[in-house]
Amino acid sequence: MQKKCKWLCRMVLVTLVCAGACEAARAAEKMAVFVSIVPQQYFLRQIGQDRLQIEVMVQPGASPATYEPRPRQMVALTRAKAYFAIGAPFERAWLDKIAAANPSMPIVHTDQGIEKLPMATHVLDHPAQEANETHDHGYLDPHIWLSPRRVIIQAQTILAALKQIDPAHAQQYQVNCDAFVNRLQALDTQLTTWFENKQGLEFMVFHPSWGYFAHDYGLVQAPVEIEGKSPKPAQLGQLIAHARARQIKIIFAQPQFSTKSVQQIAREIDGRVVFADPLALNWPDNLRSVADAFGAALK
Repeated sequence: MQKKCKWLCRMVLVTLVCAGACEAARAAEKMAVFVSIVPQQYFLRQIGQDRLQIEVMVQPGASPATYEPRPRQMVALTRAKAYFAIGAPFERAWLDKIAAANPSMPIVHTDQGIEKLPMATHVLDHPAQEANETHDHGYLDPHIWLSPRRVIIQAQTILAALKQIDPAHAQQYQVNCDAFVNRLQALDTQLTTWFENKQGLEFMVFHPSWGYFAHDYGLVQAPVEIEGKSPKPAQLGQLIAHARARQIKIIFAQPQFSTKSVQQIAREIDGRVVFADPLALNWPDNLRSVADAFGAALK
């Protein structure tokens, strides 16, 4: 009996060692790549599938506006085959340092070929703002991943880069990308249908992340944030008056930002706060969920 137990223990140990070795071998076969934000992980996965080991620079819960890469991430960059940038604000300060960490690593600018809109300014600056209208207050809107139409362009850039980095699997990347684009087109059609009777209606959100979404589907995004800062008391009062005049009852917040201002507005208008996360990993389900919340808020 004792011998049998020892034999079983040895067999279990051998099995675990073999399984670990196989897993390590599979990981070694994958191409290590970096992306800036979580939604890009989804995009890369659709095209590269199990060929890629995808690392995300801006960790969940952090803001792409102020993120500073961790030392371990800078070390991991030395093993990466490519970095997929998207034009996030933190890249302005860090992209040169990221490139310097691995001089042989190509930097793929997935925002290339995309015409960016000016970042939306405060509704109080433009009380007669119309649907799709934006105003430049210093820089272009980086939130291109929240528009299926613009993700189609990004997908083609990702595809071209993967083909160049890993030509042996170019055909599979093409097949995967074609299927992904078909899904994106179907999602865009669905969203267009959802909002066809809500043209020109306004939703209020703390941080103006949803400008491209609003532009594509004929909505008006009304930011609470003023030039990257929470509104001052006088401005907050004007926002409350604006919300009452527009009969707005739902204020959208972002998990990565303070909710103090939106909570105060919601209390004053007898409304409520709803979270709309622009950085979720399950990108299509999240976009549908947010679209559904916007639809419920638009009256």
